[in-house]
Amino acid sequence: MLDKPAVATLLSQRFANDKHTSLSQLPLPHTMSGAKAAASIIAASIKNNEKIAIVGDYDCDGVCSSAILDEFFCDIGYENYKVKIPNRFKDGYGLNESIVSELDVQLIITVDNGITAFEAANECKKRGIKLVITDHHMPLDELPRADALVDPQCKDNEFAFKEICGAQVAWYLVAALKDELGLVGYELGKFTDLLALAIIADMMELKDMNRVLVRAGLRQINSFARPCFSAIARLSGKESFAFKESFTFKESFTFDDISFLITPLINSAGRMDDATVSFEFLRSGDLRCAEGLLAKISECNAVRKEREKELFELCAKSVSENDKVVVVWGEGWHEGVIGIVASRLARLYKRPAIVFSIDGQRAKGSARSVGKFDILALISSCESFVSSFGGHKGAAGLVAEASKLSQLKTALNQACSNVDFNQISHDDLLGDIKADCVDSELMDIIDSFAPYGSKNPKPVFALRSALVVSVNTLGSEGLHLRLVLRANNRCFEAVYFNFEKRPAIGVRIDVLFILGRNYFRGQESLQLIIQEIL
Repeated sequence: MLDKPAVATLLSQRFANDKHTSLSQLPLPHTMSGAKAAASIIAASIKNNEKIAIVGDYDCDGVCSSAILDEFFCDIGYENYKVKIPNRFKDGYGLNESIVSELDVQLIITVDNGITAFEAANECKKRGIKLVITDHHMPLDELPRADALVDPQCKDNEFAFKEICGAQVAWYLVAALKDELGLVGYELGKFTDLLALAIIADMMELKDMNRVLVRAGLRQINSFARPCFSAIARLSGKESFAFKESFTFKESFTFDDISFLITPLINSAGRMDDATVSFEFLRSGDLRCAEGLLAKISECNAVRKEREKELFELCAKSVSENDKVVVVWGEGWHEGVIGIVASRLARLYKRPAIVFSIDGQRAKGSARSVGKFDILALISSCESFVSSFGGHKGAAGLVAEASKLSQLKTALNQACSNVDFNQISHDDLLGDIKADCVDSELMDIIDSFAPYGSKNPKPVFALRSALVVSVNTLGSEGLHLRLVLRANNRCFEAVYFNFEKRPAIGVRIDVLFILGRNYFRGQESLQLIIQEIL
């Protein structure tokens, strides 16, 4: 049975092996293999006023990566460049031969993509275009023929912390360029807000240097140096107006706001339309411009929510309870939401989920894992049924022939026949908690170990034999519950989102919960956020 000191001890143990615990301890640019060579090539192009193209990606990480390099070029006054954010629906993922052929440039720099761009690299060689690849995805045994390649996942890269996102690699490239160009006073810390968005959006491990950067990034976000964050603050009601044309902030963004408010907005444009809108939003120079772009992004997000809801309900109907891995597919499903739906299915069924959208003979899939299970390794074990794949341990993308989906589903389930996903899905359970310990002091202890996410999940506690005092539905569709529970002569407010079972008043139940803060009409209270009723 846990008490507060035990909780603090268990949470602190998660970071016992962290080597970088402050900004001053971060690895230096020269330790990122390939960064110096890349910086040398780019610096030479800048000095020769060559045409340069930055090619990013349509997700939040790719957009943030592009924004970092774009801002650097603006800061140094270099104008002979362009930014290309591929369109998910027209261009597909990453640098390809078609994009190379449309870019009339002498140097291409990829950010958050390129590690498997073999054909595009060959096309660059043929056209005499220099190519610098910066990426963070897992490489294949062979590497593209680039003039410089920066990816911490490469076998010969001895960078001290491998699990970083594309924006961090781009940031290290800027740091190397700062050294190469002799920009002694250039401030790299101003980019930590974009790094925080990218790290969280791309589900990087929130340990070691990632944790340091997200903490610094939240502070930078709450400085509101970028108009885009002021616009989101207005949209979300985090401001109070002083007079017509100015305002002050009554409430700061939290780590959860990054996860559940900001990054979904940034991602929505690329999911539903064109990520260039999100790129321009992050780079907005004034509040009026930012608010105009945010209006477009918000429209995309509203459509995204509706499409997500429709597809999730459709997928849930076809899931077999006997499958160890959820694998579903359909003709013409919206590619922009299959990843989110896979995440929701994985959470609901507590097992890995893969959702495919079929277009003719081609099926594009998005995979999400549970707990510490390595979804990329699982897909790799069944690669004979897959045309291509890539990603991370927790999330991956893949392409397969539509005719092979049934075989792939069978192979994935056979590969997991001996895996107990119920055990894996509870790997963030810290333990049973004493009812007397559930108070604001415990909440403060939990908050002190934020940010929470991959490899640092919010602690889940078990409360045993709690009496159900009241039960009411929440939401216009009644999908959620508000409960009052009593344990050890103490009453607790609890919410159960997308509940799976409704307990009766007067019964005693065991619940798994996350402790959270609830704000209502200026008042703060604690509430149990129920994960499961056992």
